[in-house]
Amino acid sequence: MNTFRTLHRSILILFAVVVLAIVTLVHFSISKIVAEQSRAQQQSLSPAISLIVEQLLKPLHISEALGNSTELVDLMNTQAVDEDAVFTTLQRLETEFGFSFFLASENAHRQYNSDGSVIELIEGEVNWYFKYKDYPSESIADIGKWEDTHLYIDIKIRDEAGKFLGFFGVGKSLRSFIDVFDSYKQEYGYDFLFVDGNGDIMLSSDESLVASYSDFTNLSELPWYASLPNTIQDGQALNNKLITIEQKDYLIAEVKLNQFGWTVFLLSPLEDRQAEISQAFIFSVVTLLVIVFSLFLLIYNLLYYFRRDMQQELVVRHVNRLPDRQSVELIFQSVLAEQKSLSILLIAIDDFSTIIDAHGRGTGDDIQDKIVSYLSDKLEDNQVLGKWNSEEFIVLLPQVGPHEAMELAQNLRHGIATLTPLAEHPSMQLTASIGLSFTASPRSMNEVTAHAEDALYQAKRDGSNSVRMQLIE
Repeated sequence: MNTFRTLHRSILILFAVVVLAIVTLVHFSISKIVAEQSRAQQQSLSPAISLIVEQLLKPLHISEALGNSTELVDLMNTQAVDEDAVFTTLQRLETEFGFSFFLASENAHRQYNSDGSVIELIEGEVNWYFKYKDYPSESIADIGKWEDTHLYIDIKIRDEAGKFLGFFGVGKSLRSFIDVFDSYKQEYGYDFLFVDGNGDIMLSSDESLVASYSDFTNLSELPWYASLPNTIQDGQALNNKLITIEQKDYLIAEVKLNQFGWTVFLLSPLEDRQAEISQAFIFSVVTLLVIVFSLFLLIYNLLYYFRRDMQQELVVRHVNRLPDRQSVELIFQSVLAEQKSLSILLIAIDDFSTIIDAHGRGTGDDIQDKIVSYLSDKLEDNQVLGKWNSEEFIVLLPQVGPHEAMELAQNLRHGIATLTPLAEHPSMQLTASIGLSFTASPRSMNEVTAHAEDALYQAKRDGSNSVRMQLIE
């Protein structure tokens, strides 16, 4: 009953441990997948942010810093513009920063470019100047110069009183953007869309979408965008939206470029991100399976040992049916009083302690049970087999003289040595050592067994698997 209670408690504890382990691992797996997805999202955005900073924000900041310089204000805050000084300054800036610069003078109504060219600012012919002159923002990004399309960043220049003096800015060829975008696409696999507040595509890694001769492609013209719900189209709310382009899935990330009033849409191929996330998921699942399998093995082995313990409790072994030492002593006194003579055998299993240390108490019990069964079959009905101590047995042989007892002891020793090994340990050979003594006069059992014990120890000293006899003088 104690074993059943212990088993019941152990199974409940193990079940709780398994459930806790599974819940913990599921939580860990989900957390890892979410973290991996976030990492993949951040990994895909980081190069894009670097590109935006390098290609757009850097020119903007340079223009803003230079546009506030006293040198440029002084050049433009005159009625007669010193054109030589203007060209010298613009060419020097182009050499220093690697961009194309320009100055558009309100007083001269002329645009001076760092390449030495001049454009007359005539309303109706140069629309951008008059369009953005009264524009509320101090910095504007626009596409122009259609024979070699450029992105321009225009910075308003004002004097100390806030009077508008004109524009200073930087221009970059769209071809340079396309080349950079293409290299990023080759390395990271994603596409860019730079879209203004009206949905017009200002810049793109897809060359076919780049503006040409003031003809802009609008988002609404793209098939995949037109297939989205109207609520998404109206708000251009594409962040984390899944789209399909030419039978390939893309995940959109959205970055606001408030300095220009633009939104950058980053289209990442889903296959690459799925592969990364799948690897994290597979690792988590394999870890879960390994731990669950380990717990299963633990439960299986515990149940195996519990089963063996229960068998020992439920099955009354042969060895447990033997009379104990106190009972044997009463039998000895009765037999000796009636029969007047008897021989005593003390039987010890060789290396029994070593066997228990190596294979466990259960194996030791199996061995004792096997030997007790054998001895019981070989003894006569009037001969008594008992348990002397935890490792030795005693045999009382009434009316059997020492020489006849020696012959019987040798037969028993040989029989034990030739027993079939235990099924669990087929290579284990069992042997026994036997000590023999005899009395034909009234004596205490302790006196007779003391001589039998001396004989048993002598048998062990002589190499075990042997029989020795010591008679009382």
